[in-house]
Amino acid sequence: MNLHQLRFIREAVRQNFNLTEAAKALYTSQPGISKAIIELEDELGVEIFRRHGKRIRGLTEPGEVILKSVGIIMQEIESLKQIAREFTAQDVGSLTVATSYSEARYSLPKTVAQFMQKFPKVRLSLLQGTRQELIEYVQQGKADIAMVMDQGKEVENVVSMSFSQWEYYLIVPHDHPLAQPKPITVEEVADYPLITYEHGFPGRERIEDVFLQRGMKPDIRVTALTSDVIKAYVELGMGVGIIVSLAYDSERDKNLHAIPAGHLFGTGRSRLLVRKNAYLRNYAYTFMEMLSPLLSRKMIEQMLAGEALVHEA
Repeated sequence: MNLHQLRFIREAVRQNFNLTEAAKALYTSQPGISKAIIELEDELGVEIFRRHGKRIRGLTEPGEVILKSVGIIMQEIESLKQIAREFTAQDVGSLTVATSYSEARYSLPKTVAQFMQKFPKVRLSLLQGTRQELIEYVQQGKADIAMVMDQGKEVENVVSMSFSQWEYYLIVPHDHPLAQPKPITVEEVADYPLITYEHGFPGRERIEDVFLQRGMKPDIRVTALTSDVIKAYVELGMGVGIIVSLAYDSERDKNLHAIPAGHLFGTGRSRLLVRKNAYLRNYAYTFMEMLSPLLSRKMIEQMLAGEALVHEA
């Protein structure tokens, strides 16, 4: 058994079981890949691929299990390469962070500026996507770290670490009837058209449930993917906005009045996701520590290794 055989298996699956395309991707010959796979099957004593004539059509049942092991082995090999790179260049490399638009727009800029000042030779990449896409970026090794909102459920092969808490805000123009120093009720909010996030945004269903539990149907006139769009329509007087608190900046949003609404719609947490047993460069730990005083390198290492946390006195 050798690494070439494992690479051939992984690439064959990636290329939809087309060995010709797999050979092109790996700069080798199709007969060479076919021979190497057959030799590995003979060594293991099981067939990895289902075949029709000379063509492979899919994975066998043991092939499915073997493919998972191949993926783990190849990830560990990449970790070994990263270790070698770190010891040859401590502050040079790349860091890929997968994040939601809200986190990238409002939470990250100060941290990124601080990080780049400390590590000017590190290339930082930000990937954006839905919550499920962010999880998959980490699972597949496309991102070193993911930042998600309200991801409390356990995810396969991923460690989740809470690093901040947020609540919902109502946002209105300064002359709006709700912009007054007294507690706001759900009934008062229900009197106005609402502008908030589209379905799929963390907590979106919770907003509707709050009204429905009181026998009311919210008049949601406009939905959007980003807080910036919601605020733009609120400024036009089209309704009351409901956004996450981290998306409001009193300096930048001078035309809007924010009303804390955690007592109405609850709170949420932002979490960091990292693949279990992942090898992270020194600067990746520094980046996470910059995000929150709740995180330390020792704690992160313990969690990635699946160890119980040791609290220092």
